[in-house]
This record gives sequence, structure tokens and C-alpha cells, in this order.
Amino acid sequence: MSAPAVPGPQDILRRQLSNGIVLLARRNPASPSVAVGGSLPVGALYNPPDKLGLADFTAAALMRGTHARSMHAIYDLLEGAAASLGFSGGTHTTGFSGKCLAEDLPTLLGLLAEALRQPAFPPEQIEKLRAQFLTGLALRAQDTADRAGLAFDELAYPDHPYRFPEEGHPHTVSAITRQDLADFHAAHYGPRGLHLAIVGGVEPTAALDAVEAALGDWLNPAQPAEPSLPPAPPPPAEVRRRELVPGMSQSDIVLGTPGPARAAPDYLACALANDVLGVFGMMGRIGESVRERAGLAYYAGSHLGGSLGPGPWTVSAGVDPRHEEQAIDLIKAEIRRLVTEPITHAELADCQAARIGSLPLSLESNAGVAGSLLSMEKHNLGLDYLQRYPDLIRAITPEHALAAAQHYLDPDRLAIATAGPARPD
Repeated sequence: MSAPAVPGPQDILRRQLSNGIVLLARRNPASPSVAVGGSLPVGALYNPPDKLGLADFTAAALMRGTHARSMHAIYDLLEGAAASLGFSGGTHTTGFSGKCLAEDLPTLLGLLAEALRQPAFPPEQIEKLRAQFLTGLALRAQDTADRAGLAFDELAYPDHPYRFPEEGHPHTVSAITRQDLADFHAAHYGPRGLHLAIVGGVEPTAALDAVEAALGDWLNPAQPAEPSLPPAPPPPAEVRRRELVPGMSQSDIVLGTPGPARAAPDYLACALANDVLGVFGMMGRIGESVRERAGLAYYAGSHLGGSLGPGPWTVSAGVDPRHEEQAIDLIKAEIRRLVTEPITHAELADCQAARIGSLPLSLESNAGVAGSLLSMEKHNLGLDYLQRYPDLIRAITPEHALAAAQHYLDPDRLAIATAGPARPD
């Protein structure tokens, strides 16, 4: 017997523990395994300006040894159970994900609790991690797409925490000490606001019991509330920056503006407008105009963020350095078209069908369901959101998409960042 295709209130258990942890659990009777995912409300927003990268560094160090086990013992335990567990830092949250056989869920949750509550931050492992981060940052400095993205964030979010890179800079990562990691963990890691999803071959009530046993007694009275975010208006006029990256053959362009938060009422209308602009088919209108017809770009498309705050709405393209300005002009022309005339019914219908059709695919795995449950909880979408989703998409009209695009996009008030070699005269 298989689980219903689309999760909903009828088969999702949601419980909040006394210490603030929220569990979302759903059984998949056809699966012998379990996917575990979750997040804590601690991320790069808490980084001191002189220690950018601290939250990311802390998350990466959690599995490098605890007060009970060395790093090798942790991974020996996982390998012996054919299980996995990992952490990743983000802007708002630190995420984690893992999988195991259903009978090994208590073991996996015990290890999760150990990493969250008792990291040892072994000095030799900290230095190995630092070397890895610094290598990554050195590679970032030579990547034109990364450099353009960093410049865009600084242009689009000049007075906002989103302007800072989560992974920091070489000088800030070099300044982070082991004591900084331990202090950051002690101050910010705790159960309040922790979201945990468990999906697979386990009864939700059994999952609840296992979570209570592993994490139910965790407390941190000093755990701070997440900082509030300031608004992120579009630039008052077009702003530009070009980053010189010698020795490259390609330039990368990132242009756009702050967009909607994921929970914004017009987010889905923006998403469909964005699909038309630079996602559907061969990267939408942007791909058709810049890449297919003009032949100016190696790639071109658009992206709509989906964060707790005003994530970016951007268009990106990789071009010959000689064609930067022509490509930017064509992209701006497509943005102007998007905000001055409704998209066609045919374009909208294609994008609606693609979004509705992709929903079952995203729910084929336990991990996919767990990720959807976490997103629903994080953005307060409701346990019935996935069941309502097709109707929400079908209800959006060309006029809704036009109004949403007009609310966020102004072709005369864009942040435009490019990175590449010196341009030929």
C-alpha cells in the first residue's frame, strides 16, 4: 500500500515539543528507509561584520567531532548503518539532512542531537576546514559568475544584511578562532524554532517518541530571537559595477532587484511571470531573445529567490566580453515588455501546466516530501498547501502576473553587475 500522492493534513503529523521544536512526520508504507531534514534559525544574519562566514564555519564543524565521538567514529557509525547526515549554513538558517533504514532512526536522531548539542570543535579539524574554505574563496575570486553575484548583492542590498556573502571573505575566515566557533554555538544553537521533518517507513507517533527521546530535553535560555530585516527597496536609479577578472574568456552578467519574500501573497504570480521571462522552455523570453535570436549568450535565464526576506529577482547571462552592453540592452527590453503588457494566455498556460505537472515529481522521494513539509512550515503556508497548489496556480491570470512584475521590476531601476576580463576597445 502506497502513501497518497499529495501530502496533506490527513496524513501529516505536526507536533510542537515543549522546548519549541516542531516535528512534521509522514509515513510512507512502501519505503523501508527514512529521510530526515530540518533547520535551526541560526544563519549568516548573525555573523559579526569582522567574522563573516562564522555561521557557515560553525555548521561545517558540527560533524568534525563531538565530546562523545571523534570525526572518524561518527562516520564509522554512519557507514555501518548505511546512513548519512550532514549540515549546511544559510542566510537565515542552518540546515541538516540525513537518511537511514527505518529501524535505525533512533540512532540517527541520537547522532543528530549529539552534533547539535555537543560539538567539540577539534583544533586540527578546524584548521582543515579553514583551509578548505580559503581554497573555495580563492576559486570564487576567479569565477566570473560568482564575482558578478557578489557585486550584485552589494549593489541591490546596500543597507541590508543580504549584501554580505554567507561564506565570508578570506580575511574574515582567517580571523575566526576555535573559541569564536564555540561561543557562536553556545549563544545561538538551541531548540526554539528548530523544524524537523521525518518521512518514510516509520509511524509518525514512533517518530515523535524518537525525537522526544533525542532532543526533548534540549534547552538554551540564551538563544536569541532572529533579527528583524529592514526593507529592501529597489535602487533609486540604475546602478552598475564591473569587476575585472583577468585571464577569463567570458563575462558574466547579473542584473535585477530585490523581489518578494516566499510568503508574500503575490509570490506565485511573480514565479509564473519569472517562468515566462527566463525559465520555461529554452530559458523563456530572455533565452529566446539573447541566446537564440541574437546569439550573444552562452547561457541566459532568470531566477526568483524564495527566502524569508526579500530575495533577489535576477537575470543572469554569460557572454563574450565584446557583447556585454548589447546583451544588457536586450535583457532590459524583455523586462520592460514584461511590465508593460500582460503575458499571453498561451505562455501562462504552458508555465502553469509545467508547475502543476512537476509537483508529483518533487514528491516521489522521502527526501522530496520532507523538503516540501519543511518549506510549508518555514513559510507558514499551511499543511494543505500542496493540495491547494494546483488551484492556486490555475487562479493566476495574465493580469495578476503583470501586476506582480510591475510591483518589483523597473527596467530603469536595476542593479547591474558584470565580471570578466578587460573589454576590447
